[in-house]
Amino acid sequence: MLEEEMLTALRMRRQCLSAYADQEEYDRLYRDTSPVQNVYFHGFGQPPCITFRADFDDLEYNRVRQAQRILVKGRFQGGNVGFIEAEELELFAGLYRKPYKPSPTQETLLALIRREGPMNIALMKEMTGLLVKEITPALHKLQAAFLIFEDQPDGEWDRGWMRFEEMFPDVDIGRYTRQEALEIVLQRFAYRYIRFMAKEAKSFYALPEKEIRAAAEALTERGVFVAEGDGWLLAADRALLQEEKLEPFRGVFALHRNDFLVKCNEYWLKTAFRQPDADVLQYLLIDGHFRGAVMGHFKYGPYIIEDVMLNLPEGEAKARRVEILDAIGRVNPKEESPVRRYCGKPLPPF
Repeated sequence: MLEEEMLTALRMRRQCLSAYADQEEYDRLYRDTSPVQNVYFHGFGQPPCITFRADFDDLEYNRVRQAQRILVKGRFQGGNVGFIEAEELELFAGLYRKPYKPSPTQETLLALIRREGPMNIALMKEMTGLLVKEITPALHKLQAAFLIFEDQPDGEWDRGWMRFEEMFPDVDIGRYTRQEALEIVLQRFAYRYIRFMAKEAKSFYALPEKEIRAAAEALTERGVFVAEGDGWLLAADRALLQEEKLEPFRGVFALHRNDFLVKCNEYWLKTAFRQPDADVLQYLLIDGHFRGAVMGHFKYGPYIIEDVMLNLPEGEAKARRVEILDAIGRVNPKEESPVRRYCGKPLPPF
């Protein structure tokens, strides 16, 4: 078995957490970790970003890419909103396109858009007499079937809906089968996560574990992957880890709930860190492993931080308190969101 510390060190390198990415590397990281979801509990219309990874302001960078429709919005990963590069639409259609099951409301809206052209929900309501609560879920189902496209080039509420083929006439949504698409994205996933188990890929992509295993095993048969324990990694990475000695990763990050690494581990994180009457605001990645959570309450504006939960030996939790609180302060300014308790014990006012 490969040393866990070396796997973690390489994962942190590939995640650009041990060294920030320049624009070229960032573009590769974005592609490999797509679909990219917005920061959890973000302000409406905020562009996607990959927190802590870039040596530049990737929020503004992606704002421009969104305005230029280099990044486009879709419904992936169990119906969640995510942003991918437009040139990857064929791949993600193969991965996530749902069969169209017509309903009267969907048929009405689809016929309307085909006849009248792009329009917003308010106009649909006016022209059909349907309620917004009827229109919105029907549009989402049409979107998941890649029949219509939600154009969101900025943060405005007034978004246009149009025929998918009108916006992307050259995109062949049937180009890839699910298996073919999975084999492509799993290679990217392995490059950024290093050794992975089927349940971690399932947790991120929200696809059946059986299909993920089938794709991973097909890649293993072709020599792209090698089996390692109860998971897989790229054959090239196994050779690299056997040859190269990496420095163990040390550091603390407070990662939001839609972060790539959080989504990969969501299947166990949801039950590992819980408190009555409190939400997980961020998860704490300590030395490359999730060992804690920031507990409190979401609200628009600064969050309310009730406690810091840690799965660390008492001595280490005490010795690293300043480091951990500083990491929390990077995303929750101390003046606005003071931490009330640390491992259940009250902290003095800031």
